[in-house]
Amino acid sequence: MRQAGRYLESYQKVRAKHDVLTICKTPELSARITTDAVMELGVDAGILFADIMLPLEGIGVKLKLVDGIGPVIETPIEIKEQVDDLSEFSPGEHVPYVLDAVQLVKQQLGEKVPLIGFSGAPFTLASYLIEGSPSREFTRTKRLMYDQPQLWSQLLSKLSQIVTAYLLAQIKAGVDSVMLFDSWSGCLSPADYRDFVLPYNQKILAELSGKNVPRVLFGVGTAGILSEMREADSDVFGVDWRLPIDDAWQVLGETAIQGNLDPATLLASEKLINERTRDILGRVAGKLGHIFNLGHGVLPETKPEKAKSLVQFVQESTRKKR
Repeated sequence: MRQAGRYLESYQKVRAKHDVLTICKTPELSARITTDAVMELGVDAGILFADIMLPLEGIGVKLKLVDGIGPVIETPIEIKEQVDDLSEFSPGEHVPYVLDAVQLVKQQLGEKVPLIGFSGAPFTLASYLIEGSPSREFTRTKRLMYDQPQLWSQLLSKLSQIVTAYLLAQIKAGVDSVMLFDSWSGCLSPADYRDFVLPYNQKILAELSGKNVPRVLFGVGTAGILSEMREADSDVFGVDWRLPIDDAWQVLGETAIQGNLDPATLLASEKLINERTRDILGRVAGKLGHIFNLGHGVLPETKPEKAKSLVQFVQESTRKKR
């Protein structure tokens, strides 16, 4: 959503007529937003327009996507009975519109531009279900994690099954890569990540291996847990802007890496944007396995022409090196 949403005029025109859930559930609209963003920005890959809460909404979790806030859960999880009530997930039954959108985008983009599918990771999905809305401290989530480890395990196991089925269905529908968004895992200590989160991400990524589709694991604020994330054995690791990319690569070792320009940089002058971009590319030094990207989503205040200029600058700079 962040690639296409909020700051591109093509998206704003669609959004003026439809709410986000309606767009996500209408394959023609989702595909249109996805492909329009690729064409307008000139990027090297498309990211499916969807929301990480769609599988949960599909199995009956009552929620709203509130502008300026994000997902808001009607009844946050507190007790075992609520976890027991989470239904089994069938992609074809519960999110058929996502799979239809994938096929439409692939038809429109052809083989020229790869399409990235994605899902929220179990911890991030659990944090929404428990907190009820986006959080800074994740107090309720951590309390349940610490005080009720068996319930936590039950919840994360169920979410892992949902995520695995969801991503496998996207692969079958035609996506060229899948990304696991563990957006909020940066709130965890290395020990908490290792004990309460890593096993579930490992299981999902293992289930996705051997499909000839690169797997990307991404989180925000994860500089302190990169070495633990590395144990998840993803093909690509996304890093934000809080750690120089060459330092992150030293921690991660021989793997592909995605990142890591601060999205706020796009609010600066073109001169500063180019300087910061040149610094990242200089640190990479032409090493294979780098995917240039922002360290997180595009800010809504961003001017589209600056995003387009950044894409062109990176493509021209790396083409010269090649």
